[in-house]
Amino acid sequence: MLLLILGLVLFLGTHAFTMVRGKRAAVVGEVGENRYKLGYTALSLLGLVLIGVGYHDYRLSGMIPVWDPPVWTRHLALTLVLLAFICLVATYIPSHIRAKAKHPMLLAVKIWATAHLLANGDLGSILLFGSFLAWAVSARISLKRRERAAGVPAGGRAAVTVPAGWRNDVLVVLIGVAAWFVFARFLHYPLIGVSVWPGTMGA
Repeated sequence: MLLLILGLVLFLGTHAFTMVRGKRAAVVGEVGENRYKLGYTALSLLGLVLIGVGYHDYRLSGMIPVWDPPVWTRHLALTLVLLAFICLVATYIPSHIRAKAKHPMLLAVKIWATAHLLANGDLGSILLFGSFLAWAVSARISLKRRERAAGVPAGGRAAVTVPAGWRNDVLVVLIGVAAWFVFARFLHYPLIGVSVWPGTMGA
């Protein structure tokens, strides 16, 4: 559990630091933009590795139950994660979906974290996914405040990047569904150690 907590502190702490714009600007001014980005990336990657290793070790050592989610929450989580994948793809492709979501990456994290909180009732999972949810919510609030201070109109930056037609929206959905299917059906168990696809859950 200690490695998991350390990883969360490093990864989410590094990302949360970017919300403190004054201190971030001071550090960038002191060390330079390139060194700041290098340190940011290194700490984030280290934190991500520690999260993965720590959560894996925690699961092997015996999870600490807090509550017992009903089976249907797993199916709900699978559906919610599909939406998270679509939002994630929308982050990189201008579309009506991206404009509506405003900050699709943060929305994807919030949906993903909520889905896993619904389906997992052990202490480590609550700590892991609850931390990501709390960070995503606080990051969205911080962005909204900065946009308001900068005079950005409702809808944010994404509102000016909406392409004509719905071709990109179809592309976002197709790529999101394909990525979700491949990950949920074939990669989740080898990488995470948990089967989530219907018919294989609990395998």
